[in-house]
Amino acid sequence: MSPSKATRKKVGRQQQFNNVVAFDPETLTEIKGLFSKVRTYVKPSNVGWNIPDPNVALRHPGKEHSRLQSLKVSLNAVKNQLSDKNVQVWHQHTNSTNRAGKVITAVRSAANAEICTQAWCKFYEILGSFNLLPEEALHDGELNTVHLCEAPGAFITALNHYIKTSESTRYCDWSWAANTLNPYHEANGGSTTIADDRLIANTLPWWFFGSDNTGNIMLQKHLLELQAFVANMRRVDVVTADGSFDCQENPDEQEALVASLHYCEVTAALLLLSPGGSFVLKMFTLYEHSSICLLYLLNCCFHSVNVFKPATSKSGNSEVYAVCLNYNSKEAVRPLLSKLIRNYGPLMADREALFPDSVIPQSFVTQHEEVCSYFHTLQVETITENLRLFEGMSTEQRQRLDHIRDCTAQEYLQRFQVSFLSRSRWISRNTVSPACCSVSAGRPLGPKKQTVSFNERRELQTLSWRERIERGCHAAWIQRHCTEISGAGCMLEGPYEDCHIDSWYVVVGAALPAVRNSPFCEGGLLNHLNEALVDTAERSAVDWTRVSPCESCHVVCTASILSDVAGLCNFTIDSEGNKKKKQCLVFGSRSLWDSCESQIGNLVLTFSGELSLPQRGSITLHDGELLYQHELLGCVVFSLQSLHPGDVLLLPVFSALTRVTAAVVLCLHVCFRTVTFRSPPPSGAVGAVLVCVGFYPEAATQILPVLTDIHNYMGQLLGGEEDTGKNPSSGYDRQVLQFVPMEDLLTGGLMEFLWTMNSEIIQQKLHLLI
Repeated sequence: MSPSKATRKKVGRQQQFNNVVAFDPETLTEIKGLFSKVRTYVKPSNVGWNIPDPNVALRHPGKEHSRLQSLKVSLNAVKNQLSDKNVQVWHQHTNSTNRAGKVITAVRSAANAEICTQAWCKFYEILGSFNLLPEEALHDGELNTVHLCEAPGAFITALNHYIKTSESTRYCDWSWAANTLNPYHEANGGSTTIADDRLIANTLPWWFFGSDNTGNIMLQKHLLELQAFVANMRRVDVVTADGSFDCQENPDEQEALVASLHYCEVTAALLLLSPGGSFVLKMFTLYEHSSICLLYLLNCCFHSVNVFKPATSKSGNSEVYAVCLNYNSKEAVRPLLSKLIRNYGPLMADREALFPDSVIPQSFVTQHEEVCSYFHTLQVETITENLRLFEGMSTEQRQRLDHIRDCTAQEYLQRFQVSFLSRSRWISRNTVSPACCSVSAGRPLGPKKQTVSFNERRELQTLSWRERIERGCHAAWIQRHCTEISGAGCMLEGPYEDCHIDSWYVVVGAALPAVRNSPFCEGGLLNHLNEALVDTAERSAVDWTRVSPCESCHVVCTASILSDVAGLCNFTIDSEGNKKKKQCLVFGSRSLWDSCESQIGNLVLTFSGELSLPQRGSITLHDGELLYQHELLGCVVFSLQSLHPGDVLLLPVFSALTRVTAAVVLCLHVCFRTVTFRSPPPSGAVGAVLVCVGFYPEAATQILPVLTDIHNYMGQLLGGEEDTGKNPSSGYDRQVLQFVPMEDLLTGGLMEFLWTMNSEIIQQKLHLLI
């Protein structure tokens, strides 16, 4: 029997990387060094490293260690030589000199890895370099893991690949849970939140976002809620923590900026892990007192602590991983752990030092200094070499580098026995909701990376928002004038029947202070708008009804909309051969639409008042205000109760950046044959008017009870019936954040529709402000 096409392709991929030229001795030495960048703390036999008395913890100021601070000054002096380098050009250069730069491509080709990123390769390397999975778990055939700060999920997919292709773990029953900043929570900042939701969208039940839905693991209540979230696990065998912040504006202080996050991640691991468990923590430089204390604590709690720089971690950065094996037990650390939990939060590192110098043995400090010196040398050597090669590279040097890069990729595949895994065994193919396996395919996965030098970025910070836009990639698009056909080509064809209303559920959380992030628009555009609004509001309140119109823009006229509506309507013919009239329910100013009465033909306009704009209490809240959402949902409920088969609805919306407003659009998609939009709407207030044609009462009958209940619940929140301490600025402290599952909002044509409509709305707002 001849092999299948898939089998031939798989064999071909493997042979492609098994036929690389043999290593020469010099190459062999360099490759060996790449994969052995690790330092292990050795506990002295005569002096114990013991968990300090909780009574001395968090009570004394931290003390700088002179030798470590000199290493910091030395490293920063070398890194400062990069300040005038264009980031994009420098990254291209360092990518070309990175010895492990071809590993990702090799793994993608040979292994068919899911979310094969640098993070995937780093964690797979950690799994292949250490006995991370406890023997007890492998013996029992049951493995439970928890992953903190995990978006987009490459550690999880790497572990899945390892388990399903390794002989010792192939039949292991694996359960996992993960936490990250919720990419769908509108108040999470775009610079701190990873928008890549390829795995999250397919595995939402496995992700913990906490009672306020933000996913912020640095909140004490979330730590305790996470413990409850994984309580169904018989034990927790592995915890990983891959968190960081965007420190590119202050790279010299990266370690200090992430110190509180590291405290929280370590506390969470010590709380969750079972005896014998393992912990992997991403860290950076280890010069500050906070890092000394944390690593000492980890050495007291685990049998083995290793500081590891994977070959697939770029040698010129400060990233290292603390790989901690064989957790002693929670009982030994419980008194201190209780104090850590009491002081848990985003300001942990800003308080007193975790431990005073007096309780940290000199034997540990000496080893720690050696660890820091070792990784300092590696990083400085790499940056210095990259600077030298940036000036020019000979043909011989280029060929030598390419040879090393090919050999490194081959060594990675062979050393870690990277095997092919069919797509059917990926995590996102084994979920309850496989329908949205490519929800991110049509949109950017985050703000565009910086493409200028550090010095140029510093200069940009001194400019006004207008000047930054003019220098940015959106300038020409924002400055274009709108036309009457804006939105006409974007249409949802309905009625949409693929959502399961009986599976909808309500998510309630803290009232949104602002909309800083949205899965339904480009993050860079939203950042521009928020910056412009804040700046404008500092001088005068932003009232869109009074913002001067642009004389060169063509606002859509009511006659044009009604003409399009008439063209979309399916008019039935009565016995006398005349078209039967259709009702057109309008939310908006009667004066704008009455002037068209003679032109509406078989459309009978019915007016139901004007939808209020959001209050101006928070200018960056957009459509996220509970009062506005309550009124908008009320309009939809009224419409679905009032309309007849084939009728039309014209509904203005301020924007659709939030999950609630996006769900309202989905509900209209379910109940109408076509939904399109016009932006800017005739009312003059910047936003869009939704044009919904061809009402289906049967669909509305199913959806109305759900919407009515949600509308009533929003009313209760507005009335303060559920408040436990109102937000003085908003009048309420909790609101409905979502009532349609994200799986439904991210699939079908809805995403593209919302993305297009929000882009048009934001463009016009910026156009008017600029």
